[in-house]
Amino acid sequence: MNDTAIKNYCIWARNELIAGVEARMRLYGVAGGAEPAGATAVGGRALSPEETGWRDALLRAAAEEGVEHLRDRAAYTWFNRIAAVRYMEVHDFLPSRVRMFTRPAADGSWELGSQAADEALDVEIEGADPVRVAELKQAGEDGPLFRYLFLAQCAELSGCLPGVFQPVDACMALLLPANLMDPDGVIGRMVGDIDEADWEDVQILGWMYQYYNSERKAEVDAAVKKGAKVQANDLAPKTQLFTPDWIVRYMVDNSLGRLWMLNNPQSHLREQMAYYIESDAEHEDFIHISGPEDITFCDPACGSAHILAYAFELLVQMYLERGYPEREIPELVLTKNLYGMEIDPRAGQFASLVLAMCSREHDRRFFKRGVSANILTLKPVVFEEGDLPEGCALAKKRSLLDALAHLDEVGSLLVPDGADIAAISEAIELCGGLQSGLFAGNTQEKLKDALADCEALSSKFSCVVANPPYLGSSAFDPFMSKWIKKNYADVKSDLCTCFISRIFSLTEEAGLAGLATSNSWMFLSSYENLRQQLVATKTIDSLVQLSVHGFHGIAAQVCTFVIRNKHVAGYRGGYIRLNDFDHWTLQEGKTLEAIRNPDCGWFYRRDAETFKQIPGTPIAYWLGQGARLSFKEGLPLSAISSLAQGLKCGDTDLFVRCWFECSYRDILGVAGNPSRAKWHFMLDGGDYRKWSGNQTDVVNWSDDGYEIKTNRDKNGKVRARVQNERFYHRNGTLTWSALTSGPISVRACSDNSLCGGAGYYIVPNDQEERLFILGLLNSSIAQYLKLGLSQTLNNEVGDLKRIPVCRQDSSSDEIAEIVQESYLASVSDWDSFETSWDFKRHPLV
Repeated sequence: MNDTAIKNYCIWARNELIAGVEARMRLYGVAGGAEPAGATAVGGRALSPEETGWRDALLRAAAEEGVEHLRDRAAYTWFNRIAAVRYMEVHDFLPSRVRMFTRPAADGSWELGSQAADEALDVEIEGADPVRVAELKQAGEDGPLFRYLFLAQCAELSGCLPGVFQPVDACMALLLPANLMDPDGVIGRMVGDIDEADWEDVQILGWMYQYYNSERKAEVDAAVKKGAKVQANDLAPKTQLFTPDWIVRYMVDNSLGRLWMLNNPQSHLREQMAYYIESDAEHEDFIHISGPEDITFCDPACGSAHILAYAFELLVQMYLERGYPEREIPELVLTKNLYGMEIDPRAGQFASLVLAMCSREHDRRFFKRGVSANILTLKPVVFEEGDLPEGCALAKKRSLLDALAHLDEVGSLLVPDGADIAAISEAIELCGGLQSGLFAGNTQEKLKDALADCEALSSKFSCVVANPPYLGSSAFDPFMSKWIKKNYADVKSDLCTCFISRIFSLTEEAGLAGLATSNSWMFLSSYENLRQQLVATKTIDSLVQLSVHGFHGIAAQVCTFVIRNKHVAGYRGGYIRLNDFDHWTLQEGKTLEAIRNPDCGWFYRRDAETFKQIPGTPIAYWLGQGARLSFKEGLPLSAISSLAQGLKCGDTDLFVRCWFECSYRDILGVAGNPSRAKWHFMLDGGDYRKWSGNQTDVVNWSDDGYEIKTNRDKNGKVRARVQNERFYHRNGTLTWSALTSGPISVRACSDNSLCGGAGYYIVPNDQEERLFILGLLNSSIAQYLKLGLSQTLNNEVGDLKRIPVCRQDSSSDEIAEIVQESYLASVSDWDSFETSWDFKRHPLV
């Protein structure tokens, strides 16, 4: 599939369709037209009575939702219809069995042109008036003829696939852009730019939807970087991300596929699941099923149904294996097995389209069966004051009502309980007895929507799989920030980690849940409670940890995993570590290699109980038994030293210089008395460097930092954070760079210096431990252990504090000698450059 061609086309098509819709709005005086409703002419152009009525409907829509929203809705409507019809014509799925956008070419291929228009007199499209078709054909009006047939085809498909094609009324038809079939038109370029072979894969529909939104996503991303909050209408474009196919297959193979294999060990389906990781056969506990109809599978953030589409194909194979007739299987899968939830109505439409296309592949009569996919689009349900019967239980459930009113934000994170459902049911009964039919009817409709949503959200499924939205808490709008803190306190830092917590309430006991999320939950201290809960009450079946740049399109470290919703004692899960293969193009191949060859070196078997041996219970599956025991038997580094952050002066440009930019006599070391010196050496992180060096900065610490301590912003708040001042000018201290792309690098501080905000303090309790600590932290062992505690680029105080110290006194002298030699060599190297305070001359001179 040519992703670049598809992306470029979709971005162009969106703008072209918007421009085309705007042109139609101007033509009919919808966008700022001077003619009022009911006008029989616009801009000197006479309107038919039908056009006048349609224009009036558009004017009402523009007044209700805004001209820009109406324009964007119309542009998307036609993009959706055009893409769907193109996919169906390539697959010969159109009910007429005639192509709408292409015609047979002389060489036997297909070329731009409408076969339906060419053969219009013989084409049967439900709802198309043969008399009108004949009139247009005889008049030789190809453009109007194509337009008429295309609209008729959309109308016919809306009857076949109501969940996919909402009926396009006549007023929306007015906004269908002109010249679509020109070589440089929207349809012309779709045919010309996207190779017909790319339409063979149903995934193209999901990619097209994501790429259609890509410019809007970029706009929201840019606003968030400037501090903007993500509002409800921007949440979908900001967070939607099409999941790589291999990750989808891994999650579904090891959840849905595993459930089938555990119940059917001899199944040939195993041969089709390349990403299936063999389970720990000695320790198994799973849901028992009698057949495929017993399985329920849900994606609670389904997007355009990439995950559901692959699950559909696996389920088809399960039914075939049990002898079901192929034509009966799609209806069974859609009505008994698959469920999706989504906050974006457009994505929900594409999800329904994708599953309809999957179904039509196996059942030629599917369009006539009246079957729709179970895709629940979660929309706000807002109850105004006075809507609910006085005194009913629902009226007292303020938190539930707030969540329902923001259902397009909280989505499937809402967890209704039995009391919530009972309260809604009671309100429905009470509204049935109200005298005001209109009032009662409107309220009842809202209540029925709320009940349907809450019943779905309280359901449980055999398997739940999702690539949930990624959005950090700093970008939450006020409602979401407050709601997430209240309902997901332990995992509130990101939406994706909230879904880790939520997914287990959607999964049956012993069911399987698969997710692709940021790997922050595996290590960060803020998720320690979550990890402890997972290890104590769940079972990690398998996990794949991608490298830093392993997920194409996002700047986040990602992992994908499958967890069993029950604790199985002694279970040894399969783990794959891809950190050494740091490019997104390598992740799939190395995962497959690890599955085929568990002795490859990056495949591990671990019982999650062993993670408890490490402080904070990080998911450090690659640590060997010796490393894990070192945490249990050794002392933490904090037992033999103090670790602390340094000075954050608040205004680097004002208070920090390089030493060679300052007057020589004002620098501590020359001025003598520290209280009289203006500029004091400050070690503030810097490049990766061990043992010594990175000492070029000086900070204005005259009068014990008076100017820094009294520097305030426009609101009167002190800018600086003067912390751990007791360690300032302390001799015998060590420092390290808080942020580095390499391993930990620890250096000895010069006497009478300070540490800055990016260079932290290590103060040994006993100066005789100084060289030992310096050597330990600069060793590969320390880096190995640190990565077991945290995978971030930041080397935080809390991480280094927990590094275990295990030593033998017999080797202390030897260690001190080696460290001293390394330190002196580093000093000599640093002093050979003119940026060193102690530079004398270059060694080559």
